Amino acid sequence: MALNNFVVLFFSLTLQLLFLLLGVSSESPWITAGDVTQVPKKYLELAKSPEFFDRMVSIRRKIHENPELGYKEFETSKLIRSELDLIGVKYRYPVAITGVIGYIGSGEPPFVALRADMDALPIQEAVEWEHKSKNPGKMHACGHDGHVAMLLGAAKILQEHRRDLQGTVVLIFQPAEEGLRGAKKMIEEGALKNVEAIFGIHLTNRVPFGKAALRAGPLLAGAGFFEAVISGKGGHAAIPQHTIDPVVAASSIVLSLQHLVSRETDPWDSKVVTVSKVHGGNAFNVIPDSITIGGTLRAFTGFSQLQQRIKEVITKQATVHLCNASVNLIPNGKEPLPPTVNDMDLYKQFKKVVGDLLGQEAVQEAQPLMGSEDFSKFAEVIPGHFSFLGMQDETKGYASSHSPLYRINEDVLPYGAAIHASMAVQYLKEKASKGSVTGFHDEL
Repeated sequence: MALNNFVVLFFSLTLQLLFLLLGVSSESPWITAGDVTQVPKKYLELAKSPEFFDRMVSIRRKIHENPELGYKEFETSKLIRSELDLIGVKYRYPVAITGVIGYIGSGEPPFVALRADMDALPIQEAVEWEHKSKNPGKMHACGHDGHVAMLLGAAKILQEHRRDLQGTVVLIFQPAEEGLRGAKKMIEEGALKNVEAIFGIHLTNRVPFGKAALRAGPLLAGAGFFEAVISGKGGHAAIPQHTIDPVVAASSIVLSLQHLVSRETDPWDSKVVTVSKVHGGNAFNVIPDSITIGGTLRAFTGFSQLQQRIKEVITKQATVHLCNASVNLIPNGKEPLPPTVNDMDLYKQFKKVVGDLLGQEAVQEAQPLMGSEDFSKFAEVIPGHFSFLGMQDETKGYASSHSPLYRINEDVLPYGAAIHASMAVQYLKEKASKGSVTGFHDEL
């Protein structure tokens, strides 16, 4: 018995001495790549290398030349899968028709997700350059081609350093972000299975190059739409007393809807109600039978209440003018999006990673915006963090998103790739430090 105890003690001391010589803790089965604060810089250097950078640019330009609308991103999806095959990353396809989900790491918990959207917009590109859109009436005017390139860059970094991963990174390439609720469909098809947190990055020309804009809590507003048909009784414009004029009713409704913000909303609680379309009539001297109006609402709080008030104002104002009104709060199946709300703990982690990578001066506190993002559906289910990566260059002009003149500063791609990869590594490391970690599985 004494001999057995001596053997155990000798083995234990020898193992601890080995750990000390290797510079790692005996508490962890992982051999990490040095000081974790150096990981982001190492990844950025790799992403900036000529071969790596040129590959991301090439991917982005191929996608840009062949823009595809929501749920029709078949060629984009094919390119993503070929790139994942090339670097040896396993994936699921199809998810939500054209979506792709890749997996890198141990194949064991914890799981953290990185998301990129991949659909284009129904816009005719007005930028004249070698890689202009080849699909008439379609354009990547919101940076999604860059988002895909950055996430594929991150995938390559993570795959090359997969033994540093103390868990599993899930790569979500999402279709149909632009109004078609691709995130919801991906969630319904299991995209977030086992995932504990998710991160998303969006390029912007409103922030200086190489700086990140982020905030804890609400970042982007919840968004919804409405459409109403105001019905009256048409007739000759010269004898309006024989008609019930829906044009006058619609005019009153449009003005009354503005009061929901100016007179019913706390000035400290931002909301927007915009009527953006009015259709009806096709002659100068004929009062039409009906008018159709439509628009959008944005809010951080009280969203359902605002929807109800929009419906009440439209129907009751129509009644005042002897008209009838039907209101659709989900026109063309456009379901409302919740606000995009960033988790506080993830915000702190992300802020630290960006600071380690680019310096604390590169971290900017973002102001809440009334725009919306499909990412909010992911962050509604699990903790999420969404941020903006600046590509503004004061020596060049960059049009805003959804403009036919929109273009990307491609020099920003390595920054996005490095931030994605660094955030995943850091998140998994912190999760692992709070619990046990299983070994690496080469079969993933």
